[in-house]
Amino acid sequence: MSAAPLTLRILERVREIPAATWDALLGEDSSPFMEHRWLDALEATGCVGGDTGWVPAHLSMWEGEQLVAVAPSYAKGNSEGEFVFDWSWADFAMRAGVRYYPKLVVAVPFTPATGDRVLVAPGEDRIAVTRRLASAAREWCTRAGASGVHVLFPREAEARAWEAAGYARRDGFQFHWHREGAASFDDYLARFNSKQRNQIKREVRGVESSGIVVETLPPEGHTHAVARRMHELYASTIDKHGVWGRLYLSERFFETLVERFRDRLAWVVARDEASGRIVAGAFNVLGGGRLYGRYWGTRTDVPFLHFAVCYYAGIAHCVERGIDVFEPGAGGEHKRPRGFVPTLTHSAHWLADARLRAALGPWLERERARVQAIVESGGDE
Repeated sequence: MSAAPLTLRILERVREIPAATWDALLGEDSSPFMEHRWLDALEATGCVGGDTGWVPAHLSMWEGEQLVAVAPSYAKGNSEGEFVFDWSWADFAMRAGVRYYPKLVVAVPFTPATGDRVLVAPGEDRIAVTRRLASAAREWCTRAGASGVHVLFPREAEARAWEAAGYARRDGFQFHWHREGAASFDDYLARFNSKQRNQIKREVRGVESSGIVVETLPPEGHTHAVARRMHELYASTIDKHGVWGRLYLSERFFETLVERFRDRLAWVVARDEASGRIVAGAFNVLGGGRLYGRYWGTRTDVPFLHFAVCYYAGIAHCVERGIDVFEPGAGGEHKRPRGFVPTLTHSAHWLADARLRAALGPWLERERARVQAIVESGGDE
């Protein structure tokens, strides 16, 4: 890394950096959610900013007018939409007389997908730059009067770089699917015993026999009409389970994606065979050699439809396209029996108040041990 002095700038919009300049810092395996067009679409359609609780405050480091590193970051007045839960921390802070909000979150909003959280210019020492950005973020947070900095779903190496800069590392886990060389859906089924294989086949046949056809759309199949229907299905899930979520994403965001992000989309739709109407769907995204599942919704009650749309269609797509990993998102009680395995996720946290930091350390150590035990057991607690 250059020994020249670096300057930290806080950006209110992704567009303050040209798309080509931002994306030049992406790697081949970078998450698609870190692309300029995804993050800009969130801002341009009002999904972040305003009264959403996610106020853009992007961290960027510069050597003169040369961009060295950038990290999508947001000032938060709550802990909604983060998927690394710190409600108990906020409660503890309140009881200790410490103001917990606002805080700074380095993350892709509403997206529990692991990836680089700090994009670093080619030729720079990634770990060294990340550590310098981590230190600068901590100093800026103190000056701005925020309670701390929280980095959500970085890769392990990056999490440890933040840790080396004085942050506390937190571990969690998700259930991910790995292709393991499977070249067909039958190859995937072969990893199960006879009882498990027959159960999966019954689930697939059950959906087919109900007159539902499930497919992953080709790029040209992602149209404005489909986008509006997919948003309706997404909203229906929020309506049903509102206590667990909030309607952050607008219909215009979905339409913007089919205009600007279509090459990354792999939406799954379930159609009623008789009418051709889409009755269920899953919002999947491709990039960095992985398939990511984000949202799902349905307007019909068909047994096993959730598994067919959210799991089996994605697995079949990975097999057909030679994609090695499928990350279907948070949660997991139904995933393990269908071949998804517990996989470590990470976050990094710095709290300005010394009392909170002191209390957090032992708690995180115990939590890391519990998570490691679950991962090593394959999800059997």
